[in-house]
Amino acid sequence: MKVTTRTEISTFPLLSRGKVRDIYDIDEKTLLIVTTDRMSAFDVIMNEPVPYKGVILNQITLFWMDKFKDIIPNHLVESDVNRFPAELLPWKDELEGRSVLVRKASPLPVECIVRGYITGSGWKDYQENGTLQGYNLPAGLRESDKLEPALFTPSTKAELGEHDMNISPAQAAEILGAELAAKVEETSLAMYEAGRAYAAGRGILVADTKFEFGIVDGELRLIDEVLTPDSSRFWPADLYQPGHGQPSFDKQYLRDWLKKQPWNMQPPPPALPQEVIEATAQRYRDAYTILTGKPFEI
Repeated sequence: MKVTTRTEISTFPLLSRGKVRDIYDIDEKTLLIVTTDRMSAFDVIMNEPVPYKGVILNQITLFWMDKFKDIIPNHLVESDVNRFPAELLPWKDELEGRSVLVRKASPLPVECIVRGYITGSGWKDYQENGTLQGYNLPAGLRESDKLEPALFTPSTKAELGEHDMNISPAQAAEILGAELAAKVEETSLAMYEAGRAYAAGRGILVADTKFEFGIVDGELRLIDEVLTPDSSRFWPADLYQPGHGQPSFDKQYLRDWLKKQPWNMQPPPPALPQEVIEATAQRYRDAYTILTGKPFEI
């Protein structure tokens, strides 16, 4: 297993190289998804990797997909690199722990975000308008207050380098159709509540998260990453104090550091000091260990 920032697998076509993932075309029904150690923030890829971050994201996703398999099927085919096609063997060290074979899906053009606490762009919306993406909220909420019930707050899906746009559930229904929109909202909320309850029992508050879905053979499936430190805000329950931002087990630490730098949130990003890289990596390792109950071993 090695630190991997970019893959160059010559035996299969590269379909896309995103902020974090490299995706290859294996056959007419199958993709290879490689979660690298590239780090992005504010939709900009950092120059330095966070070592083994991709392995942690992949393993946490596998953990949650197994937990949620009774709520919704997913796109996984194989996660054991030893069972991958023989043509991938020369890249085993790069792929181990951080890659999966999945069924090809038609991704929905909407990202399915669930907010259980008011923070981030939701808090900004509330401060400005007293609402959150079409929801009327009580007056007097504080930053990081719990939302009961949790809210489905979708967004559009932007191209690489662009920013997602928050939309209302009604706008999501216009994009997806009423029936499909209702299904992804119901499924997103069910997974969030199940994940929130499990994580709370282990000392983590899941403030919000993003799910992605696709269609495989006419069936809705869970795809991409699930309840990871890249797609969620994880707060330590024992330090939770509403009224301000919270410490976290995710990349919010890095975002906060970047906000203090003389940087306009456009490429190129500032260089990350080693202590920032290590502090970020430690938060990811802690999230993995707390959620799975296993130490992270390289």
